[in-house]
Amino acid sequence: MQPTLRSILLVLLTFCFVLPAAAQKNPAFVSGIVVDEEDKPLAGVSITILGRQTGVSTNDSGKFRIQVVPEKAFALVFSHTGFNTEQKNFLLNEGEEESITVQLQKGAEVLNEVVISDQRDRREAGLIRPNPKTVLNLPSVTTGVESLIKIFVGSNNELTSQYTVRGGSYDENLIYVNDFEVFRPYLIRNGQQEGLSFINPEMVRNISFYNGGFAARYGDKMSSVLDIQYKKPRRFGGSAYVGILEQGLQLEGTSRKEKFTYLVGVRNRSNRNLLSRQETQGNYVPSSTDLQALFTYQVSKKWQAEVLGNISRSKFFLQPAYSQLTTSVFSPFYTQSLGLDVYFEGQEKDQYTTNMIGASLTNQVNKRLRLKWLASRFENDEEENIDIAGAYLFGERDFDQSQATFGTIVNPLGAGIFHNFARNKLTIRNWNYSHKGNFDLDRHALQWGIGYDRTTINDRLHEWEFQDSAGYSIPYNPNTLELSKLINSNASLEVNKFSGYLQDNILFGDSARSFTLSAGLRFNYNSLNKEFLLAPRIGASWKPAWKRDIIFRAAAGAYHQPPFYREMRRYDGTLNTGLKAQKSWQGVLGFDYNFIGFGRPMRWTVEGYYKNMTDVVPYDIDNVRVRYFGENSAKAYAYGLETRIHGELVKDAESWISIGLMRTRENIKGDTYKEYTLDDQNQPIDSVTLEKGWVRRPTDRMITFGMFFQDYLATNKNMKMYLNLIYGTNLPYNIPNSVKYRNGAEIPAYIRADIGFSYLLLDSDRSKRRSHSPFLGFDNIWASLEVFNIIDRDNTISYLLIKDFSNTTYLMPNRLTPRLINFKLVARW
Repeated sequence: MQPTLRSILLVLLTFCFVLPAAAQKNPAFVSGIVVDEEDKPLAGVSITILGRQTGVSTNDSGKFRIQVVPEKAFALVFSHTGFNTEQKNFLLNEGEEESITVQLQKGAEVLNEVVISDQRDRREAGLIRPNPKTVLNLPSVTTGVESLIKIFVGSNNELTSQYTVRGGSYDENLIYVNDFEVFRPYLIRNGQQEGLSFINPEMVRNISFYNGGFAARYGDKMSSVLDIQYKKPRRFGGSAYVGILEQGLQLEGTSRKEKFTYLVGVRNRSNRNLLSRQETQGNYVPSSTDLQALFTYQVSKKWQAEVLGNISRSKFFLQPAYSQLTTSVFSPFYTQSLGLDVYFEGQEKDQYTTNMIGASLTNQVNKRLRLKWLASRFENDEEENIDIAGAYLFGERDFDQSQATFGTIVNPLGAGIFHNFARNKLTIRNWNYSHKGNFDLDRHALQWGIGYDRTTINDRLHEWEFQDSAGYSIPYNPNTLELSKLINSNASLEVNKFSGYLQDNILFGDSARSFTLSAGLRFNYNSLNKEFLLAPRIGASWKPAWKRDIIFRAAAGAYHQPPFYREMRRYDGTLNTGLKAQKSWQGVLGFDYNFIGFGRPMRWTVEGYYKNMTDVVPYDIDNVRVRYFGENSAKAYAYGLETRIHGELVKDAESWISIGLMRTRENIKGDTYKEYTLDDQNQPIDSVTLEKGWVRRPTDRMITFGMFFQDYLATNKNMKMYLNLIYGTNLPYNIPNSVKYRNGAEIPAYIRADIGFSYLLLDSDRSKRRSHSPFLGFDNIWASLEVFNIIDRDNTISYLLIKDFSNTTYLMPNRLTPRLINFKLVARW
């Protein structure tokens, strides 16, 4: 026992001496001076340890001294109004003091943009203004501004840049770039065919997204507006990024006296690696390239000219080999795994070409009056060439790995062949000439505009489908061979459209207690259907004199949508040139609240909305293809509630959380069906005609959730993480040629999680680089590793309808992309 007691006493004595010694450990210090670009001392610079809220400030001489923990890696963050934030990393020994000199670079221009946007988007209903720098950091299959928009509105397809807003279709969204309206291809059937978005994210300066309640100065659509402003360079610079899916190069600069500026971007994208893991196996050759340029010239102090151009080419080639689809049937009576094996012959070859040129001339007459004239030409040339035949076997698939038949169909339920053929060509040209003006008069801000659009459409549609099931062609006719679908259509249209608006923005009160009112009237005339539309719109905001920083806002008005080519084309390919505009009256009510959360500024917005729609053109959505009825045969409504929180959940890293609740229904005129009464022999003896009534619209989604979260290592801000999460409840899917079961099927909930990690390989401190370094001119270089669909969920985008030998129809799911790893390098100079 004696050795044991002696050991215990020795341990206790050790703790008695070691603990006080540890408590008296000498701290370390960092001291120095902070200067500007001209080496002049800066007073009041905030200096904090990364990950903490407390710190010190420089004195009138620009000097500082801060105590830090020794023998542990840490970073100091230097920030000052009007200057870019600077970070320095350290690892000091006990009692050590390091003296440094920190030079801050001016960054007032970025700060001004943040201040201006914060006031504007708080007072306008439905306006969201995300940071454009977030776009390239967002881990997403499709790199672009639209991927960021999907966080706010939800999505069910990562392969497309299209999105639906508050129950509207893809075609109800407006997109502007520097006040020029841009369009997308029309013949695309699925996301695999889609190429690059028009918007080049590396050229973007400001993003303004309205998901409802937008003012009269914007165009004639029913759902949303995405207003993009490109950068105006102030010095030579650029960026380049290289990834497995996409590559890009962007250059910018000015002339010596800054009269002329240029901004040029080129991108290339190939989804080949992404599509190679689709359920349909074969030879995929997708490619998309675009060249975009913005030139500005300051003619004089009051006149500025601008030219925006874009050339985009997208090609999609597919030579399918085979496809294996699987679904499971669960019921109280039995469980079954059903499979569909398809073996193909033939190919698909599509091409989409977009050309755009726009020019504008701006006259800043004086401080109050600004006039702008615009002219643009937009052209879409699209071709579809499909000639694919397939033989299929449908039945129960064996998933017992111990059996030799594992993965094969062991109990056939159906078999057949099909042949799809298409030779479609579409050319759309749009000329636009417009004028816009702004006049500030004390508390009034008048805005007006007038425009003329001339659109020509040349469409040649020739496609057919043949189906043979169990030896019989569908539809079955013993005397003739019939195709299941045949469309032959040729159309040549010319549409002239006149539009304009007048709007007044009025400010009442002061900054502490204010009320704003925006009232406007918009008109539109379409020469094709001879319809003249008036759309009054009003918006208001109120900031009460409360201690809490809260603003209430509301908007109401008419949002009518004149028909374009897609809405006029019926299922059989014919055009309804007399189609009237879809009309809606909408109301929005909400609030915007700024508060302090997690020790940092946060913002919470809530909006409720209601849409009442008449003269609605019903449609079905299959993947990204919208098929319209071509008739004003329905009325509809949509209502919902949306809430968002955004701010720096982690210091210097903005994050977003968005939640939406929605319901949208439609009632189609004349959608009747017969309900039969059967006898003991299963023969009809009586029938009654019923009307279907209100049904879910194709975009009806009860819950949407989106989140973008950023974080970094506590000891190293240069190691960052980005998480993109989207969730949406089920969507309806239509059963073709069935009134009784219209939109009766369901596409399961969409769940998508993408994560990215980036590391700063080269920071902006050029003083550490050698004079002959090849990286001397670079601002920074980042390396990123992205994992798409990290949970590897098989999301369903559409269904293939298959009948068995007993004429029972089954839905076989077409699924989206599985997990994929992407690597990307981004350099800026």
